[in-house]
Amino acid sequence: MAYLKVRKSCSVAEIMERFSISSATAHRDIEALAKRDAVERVRGGIVYNGAPDPNTNSSDYLERVVARRAEKIAAAKRALSLIGEGDIIFLDSSTTTYELALLLAHAHIDHLTVVTNSIAVMHLFRKFPRHWSMLGLGGNYDPVLNSTTGMTAVEQLSHVNLTKAFVSCFGLDESNATTNNERQAELLRKVLDNADKRYLVVDSEKFGRKGLYRISARGGFDAIVSNDRP
Repeated sequence: MAYLKVRKSCSVAEIMERFSISSATAHRDIEALAKRDAVERVRGGIVYNGAPDPNTNSSDYLERVVARRAEKIAAAKRALSLIGEGDIIFLDSSTTTYELALLLAHAHIDHLTVVTNSIAVMHLFRKFPRHWSMLGLGGNYDPVLNSTTGMTAVEQLSHVNLTKAFVSCFGLDESNATTNNERQAELLRKVLDNADKRYLVVDSEKFGRKGLYRISARGGFDAIVSNDRP
């Protein structure tokens, strides 16, 4: 439990490796913790019930939190190096960007403003330095994305200046970054229009995939930040 309180979530494979136990032992331990309501079981792993998120009942979101977490953390660590004093940053509702928010909670930055549509990041903000500022966008709640979307959120963005935007996507091919959610695509396009610098933060699983809605041309980003080269 002490390990999980720090990690917030982990896969069964990670538990087996960290504690040098078999799959059967790991699953017995997980079952015991789940009966105590100490953790929530998701496909492939567990999420700590006292974590600053997911703060949602969507199993899809919980499973994405666990999936390929090591790769997401690697990408997030690289993105963290791009954030500096006085920045006004946007963090979207992707689980990769959530890992960046977790890292920010321990960053040595005096002045930072965070704008987000992510319920997970909003809930985590209580762990950030008190002198930081946050703007949480309103709008329609999407339980799959665990975020706000729609015209209210887009309208709020029209009044906001951003020095840097950190967004993710469903897929990145040779031409475009894409998603399968129309409202999310609309919101992210507005974010990118408002930002001085635009960063796509993705794990390498997204390479070569194509979603239904276009977020931006691949060349529309100042950098693609990942655990591996596209």
